[in-house]
Amino acid sequence: MTAVFSSRSAFASAYPPSALFDTAREINAAGLSPNLLCQSYPDHQLKRLLESGTRIRCLFLDPQGSAIRAREDEEGYEDGTLTTLTALNISMLTRLKARLTPEAAELLELRVYDETIRFNILIVDGATCVVQPYLPQARGVDSPTIVINDNTAADGLFPVFDQVFTSMWERSSPV
Repeated sequence: MTAVFSSRSAFASAYPPSALFDTAREINAAGLSPNLLCQSYPDHQLKRLLESGTRIRCLFLDPQGSAIRAREDEEGYEDGTLTTLTALNISMLTRLKARLTPEAAELLELRVYDETIRFNILIVDGATCVVQPYLPQARGVDSPTIVINDNTAADGLFPVFDQVFTSMWERSSPV
């Protein structure tokens, strides 16, 4: 572990999205509705990354599934709150994908899954992993955030969360 923060906002102060993404060659994001990438990083920057060859894979909790409704209940939201946010983020990336060259569009992959949400996972360039657990009755932004640098030689946590992402991706469905 490189750093631990009490919340996503504390993490974002120390690791702004531009510092994480501006030079990235590969970004894998999984969670409810990967807001750090979808809401905190400008479209034109995402477009620049994709058109320069960066591969981006985003995995969203299915807005049409039962798991997102269960999470809305758990967090105490009215029906449709998290569903709407997630659908908006998917729509934003779908709209961006439509504006890309065919080569760049192939580099942006969007998928959904419908299972109990456990972690928000962000892996940049196979070297930096940002993980947040989804706590009972707490918004994701209020959850502790852990930064892990690849330490596979020491059998660290990085390969664990890399495998969680890969496993979820393999079970997911394309948007």
